[in-house]
Amino acid sequence: MKIVQLIVVTFLFVACSDNKMSNSNSDKQEEQKIKSENNKPEIGSPRLVIHGGAGSILPENLTIEQRKAYEDKLTEALSAGYMILNENGTSSEAVIKAIQILEASPLFNAGIGAVLTNNETISHDASFMDGATNQAGAVAGVNQIKSPILAAYMVRLNSDHVMLSGEGAHQFAKEQELEMVSPDYFITTKRLNQLRNVKERKSPDIDPDIKDKKMGTVGACALDKFGNIAAGTSTGGMTNKKYGLIGDSPIIGAGSYANNASCAVSSTGHGEFFIRNVIAYDIASRMKYLNESLTQASNAVIEELGIKKGTGGVIALDRSGEINMPFNTKGMFRGYVTDTSGVFVRMFSDQ
Repeated sequence: MKIVQLIVVTFLFVACSDNKMSNSNSDKQEEQKIKSENNKPEIGSPRLVIHGGAGSILPENLTIEQRKAYEDKLTEALSAGYMILNENGTSSEAVIKAIQILEASPLFNAGIGAVLTNNETISHDASFMDGATNQAGAVAGVNQIKSPILAAYMVRLNSDHVMLSGEGAHQFAKEQELEMVSPDYFITTKRLNQLRNVKERKSPDIDPDIKDKKMGTVGACALDKFGNIAAGTSTGGMTNKKYGLIGDSPIIGAGSYANNASCAVSSTGHGEFFIRNVIAYDIASRMKYLNESLTQASNAVIEELGIKKGTGGVIALDRSGEINMPFNTKGMFRGYVTDTSGVFVRMFSDQ
């Protein structure tokens, strides 16, 4: 009889223990579920802003047909990138897509139709930064990677480094199975003639230093529905450049910068000034340390750039959806798209 009672008591004890453990595990799972749901990013309205370079972009320098060509290509890039955002894609994906469309157009100084070096060769630079993780990637001095911005993104994704250059970057791109092409793939007759005119000084409209006439660098900043921002920039650099010159576009903090705590920025202009003054990061730092708004910070930085005789502009975007596109040149190819604005594209300073 005592043995039976002992068995019954033991059974009840084990059953109660199992029940308590089950309830405990269930409580933990519910707690984790609640925490997970509370930590989900708030779904918001996506934004995409792009540029196609700043410089002497004047109405008299562009025919009606040329204006339409620029407007159509900028619109195409904005529409394609925004479609990704609208379908719950990431800000990174939208930035890459928008820039790839501009890289594939001979209208801009990136990818196909990039300007040429003094040796009549191609030299692409690109950078990318993710605002959610603060991870970044860049390539410099490349001429065989079909999409330099994609290579920069892959450096951010699959490399322990931030910037790769020249043949090392080519080797990395091949290992990542990116599409490679011959350098001649990027060269256009227009850019070849432009370089020769500059070298021979036959064109009075082109300053051999290309200081305030640089245009065509492309860039994008995006905000996705999950509240994350990203920025990217791609360029062929400066016409007639020598000595393996690298400008601001692949430099994190100068050409591109993104941080969810502040903003995403892509720059275009006279690169040396953007590097020395860390233009993209300066905007973010003013927001962080001076508590300035995106518009206040970016306007102030471009104003200071002008005081120092630097020329160019930026596109900037923050997590609240605020957009600003300040520049101090005669024009900047630029545009943005939101759920309320539709596609907005402009070129000249008085627009």
